[in-house]
Amino acid sequence: MEGNQNISRETQGLKNNGKKGTFKKYLSIIWEFLKIIIIAAIIVLPIRYFLFQPFIVKGESMVPYLYSGDYLIIDEISYRFSDPKRGDVVVLNYPIDNRQRFIKRIIGLPGETVSIKNSEVTISKGRESFALKENYLPENLETEGNINVNLDDNEYFVLGDNRQFSYDSRRWGVLPRQDIIGKAFFRAFPIQTMKLIVGPTY
Repeated sequence: MEGNQNISRETQGLKNNGKKGTFKKYLSIIWEFLKIIIIAAIIVLPIRYFLFQPFIVKGESMVPYLYSGDYLIIDEISYRFSDPKRGDVVVLNYPIDNRQRFIKRIIGLPGETVSIKNSEVTISKGRESFALKENYLPENLETEGNINVNLDDNEYFVLGDNRQFSYDSRRWGVLPRQDIIGKAFFRAFPIQTMKLIVGPTY
């Protein structure tokens, strides 16, 4: 009888050890999974909130360059080290209501004068003046408006590529530098139109 009791105790001990081993194994798997999540969060969150962020185009103001529903990646870091350039496509806080975000193209830079007359955009600074040649626009597209705007330091003039259907600086005025969120860097969707977004040459 004593021998049978010893065998029973040993069997129970093996069962208990097996349960402990299984439990430790599960804990190890959970810990490894949590480590992956933590490491991913450490890497992804700063990128998401401080370097790049997604933006979905809404509306037709940038047609034919960008279409409603296009999924873009916005570069938020570059403008911390360099100034926005003419031709950059930027996401901005609407100056009159910062709860809204627009996407437009930079046309006029600080210190310049932007004139629109007879569908022609003219840029002036000091004694220099030139008509802006926008090869990214469809032929015969008209830039409506009859305006003359002087830009102060840290002020920009922006337009949508789809000039007839764009609510931009022609209507709500200049764009303060502080309201520029970042520039469009990459179009990720639709897949067939995936590409880097680069500024034009004038």
